[in-house]
Amino acid sequence: MTDWFARPVLHVKDVDASLRFYVDRLGFASRWRYAEDGKAYVAQVERQGCALILADNWPEKIGKGLMFISLNVEPQTREAAAAALDALRAELEAKGVPVKEGWWGYRLLVVDDPDGNQLFFNYPNETAPGKPARDEP
Repeated sequence: MTDWFARPVLHVKDVDASLRFYVDRLGFASRWRYAEDGKAYVAQVERQGCALILADNWPEKIGKGLMFISLNVEPQTREAAAAALDALRAELEAKGVPVKEGWWGYRLLVVDDPDGNQLFFNYPNETAPGKPARDEP
């Protein structure tokens, strides 16, 4: 069987500025960068198995990205997942990254990049404050 590997593209205004945000503030590593005359046009960042491509080639799509990022936590319990997300939130906030609470049928941490693309980190099976729990069909 052949394995698939997906790398979603986030459209940004300035790849170098986005690289600084993703590397310096979100803790990603820069894996490669395509540049001409010193200006980056596309780059890839990775963190713990999550790979994202940052590109400036479709200006009409800038800031319209939405990525769901799940943390694979051992042991796979709700408590362990919540603790991992709480630790991520503390890490990001310590670096000055605004983190918001969100809701997508379950509780989320939401991070906006400088261009308005959003990263959603989910709390599995956990409802947001004031939201009723719902059984999925």
